[in-house]
Order: sequence, then structure tokens, then C-alpha cells
Amino acid sequence: MTVHGASREALAAAREQLDALTDNTSVDAAKLADELAAVTALLDREGSLRRHLTDPAQPGEAKAGLAQQLLGPQVGVGASPPKVGEETLDLVSGLVRSRWSRSRDLTDALEELSYSADLIDAQRANALDEVEDELFRFGRIVTGSSELRAALSDKAASNQAKAELLRSLLGGRANPVTERIVVRLVTHPRGRSLETGIDALSKLAAARRNRMVAVVVSAVPLSDQQKERLGAALAKLYGRQVHLNLDVDPTVLGGITVRVGDEVINGTIADRLDEAARRMAG
Repeated sequence: MTVHGASREALAAAREQLDALTDNTSVDAAKLADELAAVTALLDREGSLRRHLTDPAQPGEAKAGLAQQLLGPQVGVGASPPKVGEETLDLVSGLVRSRWSRSRDLTDALEELSYSADLIDAQRANALDEVEDELFRFGRIVTGSSELRAALSDKAASNQAKAELLRSLLGGRANPVTERIVVRLVTHPRGRSLETGIDALSKLAAARRNRMVAVVVSAVPLSDQQKERLGAALAKLYGRQVHLNLDVDPTVLGGITVRVGDEVINGTIADRLDEAARRMAG
């Protein structure tokens, strides 16, 4: 998530608050993720509410009070239970007390926190690497299947139908956190393609351990020794740990190509042949 001005400071504070909250292992990170996602969906639907909660002319405490009134426990006889738990309410209250450059930045921040809570849940179970790899592989499957991509992006299909399709594909085959994340990305895309959403989640997962993500395409699967050497070389180049997302594409004809963010390190035979052909033509 890229933000500027006041939103950058607000998001940084929200990230710190989430980390401090989830340092307590008694906090249910999965429940927190679901509740933050529900609040995100609410503010996406209710534009006037979102604008009110980010209005710089309104006092922070007044906006926090409104959030607590809407989401917290109700007062009176026969009152309904709170819509979210205490931890989620504290996070949302902190968010609306902050200043935001744009009202949409608030909902983007809530969404990021919800996915971060999911990743924290995976990290607690020592499954973050597994979830990262499964997200990457699923993204490649979607990219390679026009039929599946069409089914998951079909605006005429209900979210329930899409969720059931995903659960039939992933249920019992993927980590529960992966399944939860993918279902949410598909049913609440917020204007993004699934591939874009998965790429953002991959970067968010890497950031949890202060590491980068490299997408590596090779003609044949890399051996463990090759992966170790490549990881060490990239870590030395970028000055931080690099997680490798590996893909195999026989059309590269040997060698590898590596993409880190917007930078591409190309060492494939196919590209060398193309370069030689261009020189001969010149």
C-alpha cells in the first residue's frame, strides 16, 4: 500500500499498534483478521460514513466515539452484542483518531491490517513460508487458466458461489490461512485483479520478516544447492533476506530470469539468442 502525507504517518502508527496487540498470543489473530475485513467492507459500502470518520474538521475523539457506537456493545435492556471484539474496536478507534490524506486511505489501511493479521496467524504456526508459496502457486494457476480466471472474476456469479468453488479447489489441499486469504481476495477484490492482490500479499508477507520477494523463472526446477546459492547472491546484492518464488517455464531454454520488484535480472539462453539475433540484424 502506497500512501503519502498524513496517511503515511497514520498507517505506520496502525501497523505498530497491530504488532503490539498481536504480541499477546492470547489475541485471536484469525478473528481479528475477519473483523477488520468486515469493517473494511462496511466502509467501502458506506461512503458517507467513511468520509465522516476521516473528516479532518471533526475531533478525533468524536470520530472514535462514533466508531465505538456503531461497532461496540450496545447499551440497554436486550441490547445486541458488539459487532466486533475489543481488540478490533481499539484498532479501529485508533485509526479514525488519526488524520488521513484521503478517505479511501482509511479503508486501504484496514484491509492491509486484516491481511497482516492473517499472516501473523500463519507466522505463529510457523506456516508463513507455506502460505507464501501457496499464494504464489495459486496465482500462477489462475494466470495459466483462462477458464478459472473467468469463473472467479464473473460479475454475474455470487460471492457465495465463488467461495464454494475456491473451497472445493483448496479445501484440505492448502493451509487454512491461504484458503481464507484467497476467498477474501476473490469475493472482495476492491477493484483489483486476483493476480495483483496476490502480488501485494506476497510483498506484505515478505515485509513481516523484513525480506524481499524474488520471482525466479527457470527452464527446469532448481536444486536445493542452486536455490541456496541464488538466495545468498540476491541477499548480498540487496542487503537483506530474499524469499524465492520459483516457477518453471521450458521456453526460457536454460538459465534463469529473476524479478525483484520492478527490476529484472535476466540470464536466460533465450534472451541471449534474441540479443545475438538483434546484433546480427543490426
